[in-house]
Amino acid sequence: MVPGRAPVPDNPLGLSWHDSALIPMLNPSNIMEYFSEKSNPFFDRTCNNEIVKMQRLNPEQLTNMTGLEYILLHVQEPILYVIRKQERHSPTQATPLADYYIIAGVVYQAPDLGSVVNSRLLSTVHHLQSAIEEASSCSRYHPSKGYTWDFKNGKSLPAKKEVPVREEPSSLFQRQRVDMLLAELTPVEVKQEIKTEKKDMKPPPEKKPRTN
Repeated sequence: MVPGRAPVPDNPLGLSWHDSALIPMLNPSNIMEYFSEKSNPFFDRTCNNEIVKMQRLNPEQLTNMTGLEYILLHVQEPILYVIRKQERHSPTQATPLADYYIIAGVVYQAPDLGSVVNSRLLSTVHHLQSAIEEASSCSRYHPSKGYTWDFKNGKSLPAKKEVPVREEPSSLFQRQRVDMLLAELTPVEVKQEIKTEKKDMKPPPEKKPRTN
């Protein structure tokens, strides 16, 4: 085992590695050097990358070599980097062995297809087993009637309690912005004073009867 390097467990999918001192300085030009740190358990120091580094060769020489190597496969700055471990056979042919993704400076090994299928199958079997046990608790047997189902007296799942949603108070900036928007959207009412002249209202003249 290399000194200063953590041993790789049988299942490296649950393992992660990072160097807090170097995380703020990560970029595409130094991410491979970060991945090749001695304390990184995912890096195999017998690879061609280490030979090129020790002999101070041009990294482009990797394509002319055969054997184990690491390449930078994908970059999504500033948070995601994907590194591939592969076996090179010729300058144009290489066999992928494993992929590693670096998120915010933390290195993980990407699961292979077999591990993903195995995990999904175990999850499915677990839920099926729980459903069978739940159904079995509701079965009843009588010598004359045989097997029957009694869902009323069987095991029932506990009701989920509704957790009230806590409303966070608004900030001063939010209140000022809302007040400004309301002021812009509210129409300005122009009050016009209607002047009315008071006229002396006189009663109509009385009609006198005509005399012949």
